[in-house]
Amino acid sequence: MDQKLALDGGTPVRSTPFPPYYPGAMLYDSKEAEATSQVVYSHSPFRYYGPDLQGKVKQFETEIAQKMGTRYAVAVSSGTAAVITALKAAGIGPGDKVIVPACTFLATAGAVICAGAVPVFAEIDESLSLDPDHLEEVIDKDTKAVIPVPILGNPCQIDRILEIAGRHHLTVIEDAAQSCGASYHGKRVGTSGQINTFSLQMNKIMTTGEGGVVVTDDPKLYERAVRYHDQGMFRESEGFLNSSAEADVFVGQNYRMSEFSGAVALEQVRKLDEMLEKMRWAKRAVKEQLKGTPGFCFRRINDEEGDAGNALILLLDDPARVQPFLDAICAEGVPFSRLYNGEPVYMNPQILYQRTPDGSGFPFSMVDPPVAYTPDMCPISVGILSRNVELMIGTTWTQQDIEDVVHAVRKVASAVL
Repeated sequence: MDQKLALDGGTPVRSTPFPPYYPGAMLYDSKEAEATSQVVYSHSPFRYYGPDLQGKVKQFETEIAQKMGTRYAVAVSSGTAAVITALKAAGIGPGDKVIVPACTFLATAGAVICAGAVPVFAEIDESLSLDPDHLEEVIDKDTKAVIPVPILGNPCQIDRILEIAGRHHLTVIEDAAQSCGASYHGKRVGTSGQINTFSLQMNKIMTTGEGGVVVTDDPKLYERAVRYHDQGMFRESEGFLNSSAEADVFVGQNYRMSEFSGAVALEQVRKLDEMLEKMRWAKRAVKEQLKGTPGFCFRRINDEEGDAGNALILLLDDPARVQPFLDAICAEGVPFSRLYNGEPVYMNPQILYQRTPDGSGFPFSMVDPPVAYTPDMCPISVGILSRNVELMIGTTWTQQDIEDVVHAVRKVASAVL
C-alpha cells in the first residue's frame, strides 16, 4: 500500500467522499415522512390547537422524558432557546454570573447574555469538559449557576460538579446539546442538574433541523419553563391563552415548537438507541486499532460505556503539528478538522469584546466589579484546545470507512507527528 502522502504526490487513502455526519438526519425515512404528512393533512401545524390536532409535540415530550428518565420535558424552538428558558425558569437574570466551560459552542455563553446574566469562564480538562478541580476558582458572591457541557458525546464529571455547586448553592443546568443519549455511571447526561437542555439542530444526534428540549424533575421549574417558552402565560384545556390568570405571571418569549418539528422529533427519539449503537460501534473499532499510535492521545472519556460515540478527538503531543496533520489527512480523503478552531469559546469577538446589539453595555454593566475577558484567561484550556483534531462519526459508517480512517491516521501520523 502506498505510504507516500497524498500531499507529496502519493495515492490518497480514499478517493470517494466520506459519509455525511448528521446522525439523525441520515436515518430519516418513511416514518418521518409519514409523521409530517399526518400534520399536513390534519391542517393543524400549531401545537396547542387546530381542526384535527395530532398532538405530536406533546407525545414527543412524553417520550423523551421517558427516554431520559425525567418527570417533565418542554419542547422548544432551538437548543439556544432551551438554555435561555432553563436560565429564566431558574430565575437567573441581571446582576447574576453563570459559569460556562471554556470549551463549548458560542450559544451556551450567548444564552447567558440573552438571559441578562454574565458568563464567567472556567477551565476544562483533557475530556474537553468543565474541570471540577478549577471550578471553585471562578465562584464569587454573584455566581448563581453553572452550565456543564458534555462535549460531543463525552459525559462530564457531573457528580463532582453537583457536589461543588451544592456547597455554593448554585443551580446546575446541564447543556447536553451535543450528547443526547450519552450517560455517566448509568444516568443519562442532561438529567442531573436541577434543569437541563438538549438541542435538535442539524448537527446534533437527533434532529428536526432546528429545535430544543428542556427537561427537569422539579414541578416548579417545569411550570416556569412552560410559561417562559409560551409568552409567560397559562393555557386553558382547549389550548387558548388565558390572560386573566394571576398566579405567578411573568413576561416570556415565543419559543414554541411546531407540530411539524414535533412529528420529526417523535420519530427521532424512537431511533435514538439505533443511532447510538451505530456510532459507538464505529468509534470503538477505530480507537481499538489506533491504540498506541505515536504522536497523539485520545481525549479522555469520563465514562467509556456512556460515551455517545459521535466524535473521535485526538490531542496531538505537539500543537505545532496540528495544521500539518490536518493538511495531510484531509488530502488523504478523511475530513478531520479543529474543534472550535482550537480556541476557547470566549475568543468569539462578540464575547471577548462584550458586544451586544444595542451597545448599552448591558448585562455586563450590572456586575461590580466589571468582568473582563482576555485571550489567556483560561491558559490550561488554551493549551488543550490548541492540540485538538476531530473527526465526526455518523450513523452510516461502514467497515470500509473504519479501515480508511485507521489507515489514514497511521499513515499521516508516521509522516508528520
